[in-house]
Amino acid sequence: MAGDTTETKGAPQDDDVLPPPLPSTPPPAANDSASNPIVRGVGIALAIAVFLFLTLYPTELQTLSGFGKRPAYAAAVAALMAVLWLFEAIPIAMTACLPIALYPVLGVFGDGLTLNAGKALSPFTDAYIFLFFGGMMIGGAMEEQGLHRRVALHILRAIGTRPRRLLFGMLAATALVSLWISNTATAVMMVPIAVALLHELEAGEKRKLPGFGASLLLAVAYASNVGGIGTKIGTATNSIFLGFVTDKMKTDIGFVRYLAFGLPFVVLFLPIVWAVLWLHARRDHIKSDRGREVIEHELNAMGTLRGPERRVAFVFCLAAFLWIFGDLLRPFVSPWLSMLIRAPASGKHYEAFVSLLAGGLLVLTKSIRWSTFRKIPWSTLLLLGGSFAMAAGIEGSGLGQWMAQRFTAVAQMPFVAQVGLTALGTVLLSAVASNTATMNIALNVLPRSLPVLGASAIAASCDFMLPAGTPPNAIVFGSGAIRLPVMMRVGFALDLLAVIAITAYVMIYGQYIL
Repeated sequence: MAGDTTETKGAPQDDDVLPPPLPSTPPPAANDSASNPIVRGVGIALAIAVFLFLTLYPTELQTLSGFGKRPAYAAAVAALMAVLWLFEAIPIAMTACLPIALYPVLGVFGDGLTLNAGKALSPFTDAYIFLFFGGMMIGGAMEEQGLHRRVALHILRAIGTRPRRLLFGMLAATALVSLWISNTATAVMMVPIAVALLHELEAGEKRKLPGFGASLLLAVAYASNVGGIGTKIGTATNSIFLGFVTDKMKTDIGFVRYLAFGLPFVVLFLPIVWAVLWLHARRDHIKSDRGREVIEHELNAMGTLRGPERRVAFVFCLAAFLWIFGDLLRPFVSPWLSMLIRAPASGKHYEAFVSLLAGGLLVLTKSIRWSTFRKIPWSTLLLLGGSFAMAAGIEGSGLGQWMAQRFTAVAQMPFVAQVGLTALGTVLLSAVASNTATMNIALNVLPRSLPVLGASAIAASCDFMLPAGTPPNAIVFGSGAIRLPVMMRVGFALDLLAVIAITAYVMIYGQYIL
């Protein structure tokens, strides 16, 4: 059975014996543009051409009063990075490191070689990077011990196994896991469960179930994306957004405040996703109820909670408690943090401290292997640092002021139009580019309004139409169980509904939280 590959059979021999490592992430779908050398070559050529044009061609950016050519150089580096990210022409980590090499040479900050190098490097040590790093360690430990899978199976059993409930249970379970670990890892974990459930239902019906099968697997992809919206560590786009508003808008959004902004959207939008998927699934007219047999079999095979699982659960709950009650606890911790970092400690420093504390406890209690630690996606951390560095260059060179002047027309539009156009533009861009690349571009061209940028942060995780939109889309499409026309048709409807839902959500509720 598909789900058996990650099980621990029978009763454990020792509470402290770690289970075999989980299988590695499957490759993206075969049609991923990053695998096409022609596309990569076009991307590299276009990126270099745009860089040289902005650097050498005389434009207004090269003669801004008080800034000299620095705005043009910052624009050239930002455009170079954006094109390389959009085409995935070179590894994202290499693109993220370009400011380290180019800012000092070009003098983007105007302070000499040494100070330029320091300002180019400092964004790579931002507190949000350490917050995300600790979150990755927690997610890695949950994956390694199978705790996330146990939680998902219990949720599926609690919600019900009739086809309609089973579909919603898959959405709910996947979204809950994606709140705390990466959407890619969530999709990898849930796809075998979805395939196993589908095989049991098809055995009970004695026929293929193309409609329900496609909906069940699409539920994994879509809930992996939507669930990550709910917490600060749910997806990299959240960290990019929050780091930007902290550094550039001097607004520190705490864990609970962001939870109050992101989680209700997840709760409200999941039923919409379920309704659209069920319209596609119901045509199979399923009568059997064999999903419970699969879930019970999987849970029985996992056995009772082992020692490592209990320790990971404790660390996870401790970190969640410290994050949620941070406003009450931070005054007691901040003085010590200020001494440690030799600067005033803000909310992001406290949350990063909690994240690193949780990671340290996992290492000390031997709840995470060093092999898992080494498999942490360091490229994502470099991507965050590169995103912050690009924004710092745009701000420090004077380019940000010039861009703000050019976008005054957008800022003067009715607020609902700003939010709606932002949601639409972000969803459309994320359909052809990664959500992190989309977020990097949006933050640096949109009006600096928290609700508008917040709408973009949500929308960056809401592409449902194409495999290239997000890693979960590619993983599920790569399973071979979904035809591209089906994904495009269902995803197009959800893309439109997402734009409407985001606009209404921010106008009615989100703007008052941010």
